[in-house]
Amino acid sequence: MFNTIGNIAKNYFVAIYIRLSKEDVKENGKEDESESIQNQKILLTKYVNEQGFTLVDYYIDDGYTGTNFNRPSFQRMLKDIEAGKINMVITKDLSRLSRDYIGTGEYVEKWFPAHGVRYIALTDAIDTAIDSTNNDIAPFKAILNDMYAKDLSKKIRTALHTMQSEGKWVGGCAPFGYKVDPEDKNHLVIDEVEGPIIKRIFNLFINGYKINQIRDILNDENVPTFSTTRGRNFDRKGKGGNIYGYWCNTTLKKILKNRLYTGDMIQNRRSRINYKYRKIVCNSEDKWIIVENTHEPLVDKETFKKVQELLPKQRQRNDKKECFLLDGLLKCADCGHNISIKARRANGKSTTVCNYYRKYKVNYRLCTNHGFDYDTLENGIINIIKSVTKSLQLEQIEKVVQKECNENSTIESIKNNISKLELEISKLKNSLDNMYMDKLQNKVTDEMYERVNLKISKDIEAKEVKLKETKEYLNEVENSGKTAEDLKTLVDEFVKVEYPTRDLMLKLINNISIHEDGNIDVHFNFKELNIIYESCGA
Repeated sequence: MFNTIGNIAKNYFVAIYIRLSKEDVKENGKEDESESIQNQKILLTKYVNEQGFTLVDYYIDDGYTGTNFNRPSFQRMLKDIEAGKINMVITKDLSRLSRDYIGTGEYVEKWFPAHGVRYIALTDAIDTAIDSTNNDIAPFKAILNDMYAKDLSKKIRTALHTMQSEGKWVGGCAPFGYKVDPEDKNHLVIDEVEGPIIKRIFNLFINGYKINQIRDILNDENVPTFSTTRGRNFDRKGKGGNIYGYWCNTTLKKILKNRLYTGDMIQNRRSRINYKYRKIVCNSEDKWIIVENTHEPLVDKETFKKVQELLPKQRQRNDKKECFLLDGLLKCADCGHNISIKARRANGKSTTVCNYYRKYKVNYRLCTNHGFDYDTLENGIINIIKSVTKSLQLEQIEKVVQKECNENSTIESIKNNISKLELEISKLKNSLDNMYMDKLQNKVTDEMYERVNLKISKDIEAKEVKLKETKEYLNEVENSGKTAEDLKTLVDEFVKVEYPTRDLMLKLINNISIHEDGNIDVHFNFKELNIIYESCGA
């Protein structure tokens, strides 16, 4: 459609690209006037008119970072170039195009020329249509722009972490139950509407209500949700025609697990990978920034601790059914599915049944009934557990201490592997940067650079996947450990009581397998108890 770049000026159809981001705000919080949208527009339009070029359109990305190319107007400009509408792109300077030096080089040196596009960075005196020393140093200017963005990102992140370490709130939207203090944007105060709702949720749970019961109570009473109080859109209409959001189990569980409600500030749970890749990832708990007693609590720490002990393995059951001691712990040894406990009949009797059998008993008979008298089963299991716990001697508990030391060694080994992987990834990225510099200085060919770049990028990706998996494994190991003190406390408590509480059973027992012939396999949460159980043939 167009003549070549060397033709007369009137054949140039120009895209003026303008970008402004938070990077262009001075320390005093004011916008840099020289980089403002209006200033760029006036400057570039004047130049286009003076040169006699044809202006096609303005492409303006206001508030977008220069560290990646995922910007709406920039992408629209690329589509117009591919459609043949544009053969010249003009920016105020090279940093307006991008602050990613590799991406900048790809567009200026490859993509634009391949599409017959002349690129001009006006104040940097860069023009790809002429042979100029300014063009030769353009890659180095791109590197400086990239370094500026990287340095700025480090400064911002350091400043945020410093504030977080001081217990200051630096998030955007305050968590449900709180609001930002009108007199101090870095401090949280209790919200008059949401705060009482949080308190009520904790009180209901601590008084024995199940999560699904709490959910139904809140929904039946049209208690406002986060969506309601923060003015979000939702569809549910309650009594009197007022619109309300829905409470769900997931939301309630998150609230009950959130330590922030005890008055402790917990931040840095999530972060971006780096200044170029905007993807947000969840951080492991060891990277969380926790500062105690920074704001008024909605629940005391003792209550919160008790809630965390009651949350695991809670089973949501029909409200009309009795919550049995072994509820949720029974497994079918033959098919692996859960075993349910039926509601008591008029004679007070209750029996068990394999869920797999119950679901498919008519047509397929995939398992057997596993129907046993529940009370007899419960008494037998309690006797087994008492027999095992009484057999646990003090010396055996001391062995657990040694085991914990070994586990700590394992944890240290995993941490060392994480550090090693992080170092290897850093070295690979540095190698990639050095290779690019060699390409700019013509020490390596484009073909060699592309080949090495592809290989190193794949290595980085593979190691980052392995690093993520290793961090997840470390988190599992650290959170799964049971201390010798835990074991001793639970064993002493179980031996002393005549009838154990359900909470105590959940702490001691992982699951109980029931065989078709009535044999029982008890699986404890502690390896030491499992060893004693197996050795005595209980």
